[in-house]
Amino acid sequence: MGIFKRLRDLTMASINDLLDKAEDPVKMLNQFLRDMEEDILEAESAVAKQIAIEKKFKQQADEAEDMVNRRTEQAMKALEQGNEELARKALQDKKEHQTRYDEMKRQYDIAKTNADQLRSQLAEMKDEFNKMKNKKDLLVARAEAAKAQKQINQAMTGFGTDNGAKGFDRMTEKVLQMEAEAEASKDIRSSSRTLDDELAQLDKSGGVDDELAALKAQMEAKKRQS
Repeated sequence: MGIFKRLRDLTMASINDLLDKAEDPVKMLNQFLRDMEEDILEAESAVAKQIAIEKKFKQQADEAEDMVNRRTEQAMKALEQGNEELARKALQDKKEHQTRYDEMKRQYDIAKTNADQLRSQLAEMKDEFNKMKNKKDLLVARAEAAKAQKQINQAMTGFGTDNGAKGFDRMTEKVLQMEAEAEASKDIRSSSRTLDDELAQLDKSGGVDDELAALKAQMEAKKRQS
């Protein structure tokens, strides 16, 4: 039974070695459990066949035993009726059935021993599978936690480091430079005003003053008339 030997060979050391070499431990664990499930299915089929053999020999042994008992009773009955020859034939046939019974009983005992052993090994396989399945759930949770931690660590690499600080300093300097250039542009614009600009500005303010003075003169004239 190679499948049972394979189960014994799959020690935790070999499993850990496989996981160490795997790029994705979760996928490896799932594959390992699928392989175990296939082994269990094969083992169940083998156990079922052995149980069928056990039952077959049991049935044949029971039938031979029944014939031995029947021929014994028939020989006794023949003697009671004075038919010694018929009794002899019954006992001769009984001997043949006894031989068959002994052989079937021996084969049945062997088949039953093998079936019991396979049943025990199958139970061990299922128990081992359940243990591995429970351990797999724990390992998957640990693997996912480690993966999340690794992603966070990678995302935070460079977060708030010198590169980031230098980047902000460069942007700050750039903004200050832009503000200085804007202020300088304003000063240049003021210093470059022409004489016409200044006279135009005087004309604007002088016009308002003249109009205001005219209104005041009109008010004074109305007061004198009244």
